[in-house]
Amino acid sequence: MTGAARGIGLGIAQRLAEEGCRVILWDVDFSQFDRRKAGFEPVLTQVVDVSDRLAVEKAFSEAVEAAGSIEILVNNAGINGPVVAAWEYPPDAWDRVIAINLNGVFHCCRAAVPHMRQRGYGRIVNVASMAGKDGVQYISAYSAAKGGVIAFTKSLAKELAADGVLANCIAPAMAETDLLREMTPEHIAASKAKIPMGRFLQIPEIAAMVAWIAGPECSFTTGFVFDLSGGRATY
Repeated sequence: MTGAARGIGLGIAQRLAEEGCRVILWDVDFSQFDRRKAGFEPVLTQVVDVSDRLAVEKAFSEAVEAAGSIEILVNNAGINGPVVAAWEYPPDAWDRVIAINLNGVFHCCRAAVPHMRQRGYGRIVNVASMAGKDGVQYISAYSAAKGGVIAFTKSLAKELAADGVLANCIAPAMAETDLLREMTPEHIAASKAKIPMGRFLQIPEIAAMVAWIAGPECSFTTGFVFDLSGGRATY
């Protein structure tokens, strides 16, 4: 579970632990992670920058050694980046958003897939976004990265379809997380206005969806985008 120290990642990890999973947490900062409040004991907590391929490969090897095997990979780590017009977007910020939100998914899948294929079983859940479907103004890097996650997931799923390894992704609308701190009030209001239910997505709702996708009952769906949009999605 990447990006798992807080927010959506922690919420998903808690739900998977409740379902009986032994969970390994990856994040770049565990300073806000409280084991007592989390309600479960992770197998490992590993400080990993998913944009660093070598760091991912090393951490995955350590995870396999500690757990024995890895059946589920949830790629959640991500940043929003600045809220600014595309022609004013700082190139270094663009590179960082793509590196974490898209390249990070690739690095983690590249590390995990051979292990899963060898075992003949695996569930990969990539956290994309409605922004990856719609393209949202003033967050072009985030939209581009999440659109890339969707396309990558579809490609990967087809490649793995006969191997017992399923790859799907979720496309949440805006949720109430710490990422809101990176956004302007105008951007938050505009995003909420797009949701027909008139409210933001809640973390337990995301966790419930991921728990099913990552479980054995999801057995004939791969390469799919599960929307969590409150009615916003049109395709």
